[in-house]
Amino acid sequence: MAALTIAVASGKGGTGKTTVAANLVLSLPRAQYIDCDVEAPNGHLFLRPEIRERTSVGIPVPRIDPDLCTLCGDCAEACELNALAVSRTRVMVFPELCHGCGVCSWVCPEPGAITEVERRIGEVASGEAVGRDGSVAFAQGSLDIGEHSPVPVIAAARRCADEDRTLILDAPPGTACPMVETVRGADYCLLVTEPTPFGLNDLKLAVEVTRVLGVPFGLVLNRCDLGDDAVLRYCREEAIPVLMEIPFERTLAEAYSRGIPWVEADPAWRERFEALHGRIREGLER
Repeated sequence: MAALTIAVASGKGGTGKTTVAANLVLSLPRAQYIDCDVEAPNGHLFLRPEIRERTSVGIPVPRIDPDLCTLCGDCAEACELNALAVSRTRVMVFPELCHGCGVCSWVCPEPGAITEVERRIGEVASGEAVGRDGSVAFAQGSLDIGEHSPVPVIAAARRCADEDRTLILDAPPGTACPMVETVRGADYCLLVTEPTPFGLNDLKLAVEVTRVLGVPFGLVLNRCDLGDDAVLRYCREEAIPVLMEIPFERTLAEAYSRGIPWVEADPAWRERFEALHGRIREGLER
């Protein structure tokens, strides 16, 4: 049975996405968890991994050789992010604005006038956590404070994937580039939402993005016994499978507040998350 890559995403924050991802990975044998929510990674609070390695992540930014630069301005004109500016005497580089695309060095007509140096923007921490029948491989991307380009850190975290393990990707909330970078190429996407007007609105956005990416998906409805039935009606209309419903229960909230995964607090939840994985496989086999 081939190992799956399952992304757990949501159109908005606070729906329980990380809770679902952490409990799912703890319910599976030979599994791996990668926290791609690099601006606010918190899966480690539930998985409590032993970190064994930290690797810096950087992006290439231009360095101008004033002896070779002719001040033609091609680099600044090509930069969509205004990370370069040409004065009468030199080309100024603003590293904080650079996304490391390399277009400036590509358009430069003077060989060697622009070289690239790496600027750190974050890190990837990797290690192991204790899971079902052994260890859970763990990796976590973290964007440095003040940085604004999470995608390279997410890409670096995803490169830690072990193709022999079932991979759970904890995506950033929302539907912007970080979510797309995480979900793209996954075998399946679990969308987590709640039965509220905000939950429905942002679910619709996430559904549209996931469909454009061509990734099969299903829904986990958290706090299912609150709010209204608008989310369920939308799912019926759009033929979206509701794979799991999680009630609003005090015991679950208390375990969450203590950083205790539900599958550890109550063995019945391990069976439910195992069943969730089974439904995902069944959906892919149809």
